[in-house]
Amino acid sequence: MTLHLVRHGLPVIDPQCPAAEWELDPAGFDDIWALRESDRLPQRVAWFSSPEPKAQQTAQLLTDGEVGVIEELREHERGVTAWTEDFQDRVLDAFAQPDTSAVPGWEPLAALRERLVPAVRRILDVHGDDDVVMVGHGTAWTLLVAELTGATPDLVRWRSLAMPDVLTVDPALR
Repeated sequence: MTLHLVRHGLPVIDPQCPAAEWELDPAGFDDIWALRESDRLPQRVAWFSSPEPKAQQTAQLLTDGEVGVIEELREHERGVTAWTEDFQDRVLDAFAQPDTSAVPGWEPLAALRERLVPAVRRILDVHGDDDVVMVGHGTAWTLLVAELTGATPDLVRWRSLAMPDVLTVDPALR
C-alpha cells in the first residue's frame, strides 16, 4: 500500500473570506489535469478528500471515480478571516509550538494532529493493501507525513509545495 497525499490546486484567494471556503481558480485547472495525466497517481485506488471546496474540486478533476469526503481531513483551522500578511512565518510558529495557537483564532497543530492522524489511520486500516489517494492541504499533509514516518515536519518541503502537488508515503513506516 502507498498513500498519495495530494495538495489541492490553485485557489481563488479572497482575503475577505476564510481560506476554508476558497474555490479553485480555473487558471490552475491545466496543472491539475497535467497531474491526472502523469504517472504520479495510480489508476486503481481509493479516493478521499477534505470537505473544503478547493480540495473537493481538485479531487473531481483528478478522478472520475467516487471520492469519500472526510471531515477530519480539513486543513489546519484558521477561523479568523483577517488576512495574515506574514502567513508563512505564522505557520512556522505553529510547527515550533504545536500546543499553542500561533495566531488568535487558529487551531493549535496538536489539535489538528488529534483529529487528522486517527482518521487517516482508520482509512488505511480499512483499505489494507490498497493504494489510497487523499486530496487536502499542505500544512495538514506536512504534519501527517511527519507523524506517519516518525520524522520531524519537513518545513522546507512545505514551503516548496506546488498547487497541486503530491507527497507519497509508505504507511508501513507507521
